[in-house]
Amino acid sequence: MQSPETTVDFTGQVLIAMPGMGDPRFDRSVIYMCSHSDKGAMGLIVNKPNRGLRFGDLLEQMSIETSDETPDMPVYFGGPVEHGRGFVLHSRDYVSDISTLEVSPTFAMTATQDILEDIAVGKGPALAMMVLGYAGWGPGQLEQEISQNGWLNGEASHALIFENTADEIWPDSLRRMGVDAVALSATAGRA
Repeated sequence: MQSPETTVDFTGQVLIAMPGMGDPRFDRSVIYMCSHSDKGAMGLIVNKPNRGLRFGDLLEQMSIETSDETPDMPVYFGGPVEHGRGFVLHSRDYVSDISTLEVSPTFAMTATQDILEDIAVGKGPALAMMVLGYAGWGPGQLEQEISQNGWLNGEASHALIFENTADEIWPDSLRRMGVDAVALSATAGRA
């Protein structure tokens, strides 16, 4: 394993699950990385919609008033950690009065109720994705999974995450790297 000084920082990038990942929760997942350091990593799965839950349903459960401006968007499974906790991955044109993590020049993440209230009345960010839960790794764990052929990393873009359907994100993320999803192997080779 690399020392913390030489560890690559994947913050602001996407992780793309390789075939044979081993954990069915991450099968064909694309994860937007919100933070990565020698203390661990945190990201949000951006291509697994919760088929039984829409944004309006979530607002109703939280007693947040909706309006004609409330978008009809899916709620995504963001990962297996704290799956009852909500996060909004969004464009940088919005900053919460309480707390927004500015992840990259183009992406931010907010996990406070005020963003939900603002989105519900049309005052939220131009681009947003609601997720429940997150993917988390302890120190060195993500680097180990990458060395075992579990993940590829690639560039994140608004087009990749916000313009594709959930089913298109995984193959499109690979295509943007010049990788054919059909040609991927589930096993790592050794030279």
